[in-house]
Amino acid sequence: MADHQRIHPVDPEAGPPPKPTAPLVGRGSYRSEQGDPERPMHRTIPYVPMKPPKRRGSCFKKCLCWTLALIIIQIILIGILAAIIYFVFDPKIPKYSVDGMRITELTPSTVDNSLSATFNVNITARNPNKKIGIYYEGGSHLSVWYTGTKLCEGSLPKFYQGHRNTTLLSLVLTGQTQDASGLLASLDAQRQTGNVPLNLRATVPVRIKLGSLKLMKWKFLVRCRVNVDSLAQNDAIRIRDSSCKFRFRL
Repeated sequence: MADHQRIHPVDPEAGPPPKPTAPLVGRGSYRSEQGDPERPMHRTIPYVPMKPPKRRGSCFKKCLCWTLALIIIQIILIGILAAIIYFVFDPKIPKYSVDGMRITELTPSTVDNSLSATFNVNITARNPNKKIGIYYEGGSHLSVWYTGTKLCEGSLPKFYQGHRNTTLLSLVLTGQTQDASGLLASLDAQRQTGNVPLNLRATVPVRIKLGSLKLMKWKFLVRCRVNVDSLAQNDAIRIRDSSCKFRFRL
């Protein structure tokens, strides 16, 4: 083993070994803070959290919640207003009755088999309210019916009914029924019983006055059942009994 080893003498005058001319760090690499040329230096990029994407469902839920909230507020306000009207004005339903009826014409035609009718009807309208007035507007409609057939029709005049007022209305209703052969036979048979059922229907547009405030237009719907003893022309007709129902709508 000792024979194969070689010892190279070192010349002390030769000086230090030459410096390398090529860079020890390759292109694109950076010297680290510890001076290690083989480890590249990494740049630190600050972390910015990303905002989550907006969801369409959240916008819809907000709109729905606001809509429901507005509806609830409106219901509460209407309830408060209704309570104020009820306790301050103490509203009462108007009352109507048919007090008299007279037939001035009930004539069958031999030409076209029609029936012409003219009724004079007395109706009483009562307003029992202390602080509420009623404006009866134009465009009302009244009609008298017998077993589903309209005999005559007319309208109410425009007028104002004050507090605790009773108004008697005398109305003239006229009409003509075509193909009235079956109607005449039914009327003759009913006359013999002494009880002829009639129905009076009325649709009346009105405005309610609360103190000095005039509200929007409403419609009074009146339905009266009237039983008379006969339908003789130009004779006094006795009303055996009558009853009226009342409701209103916008």
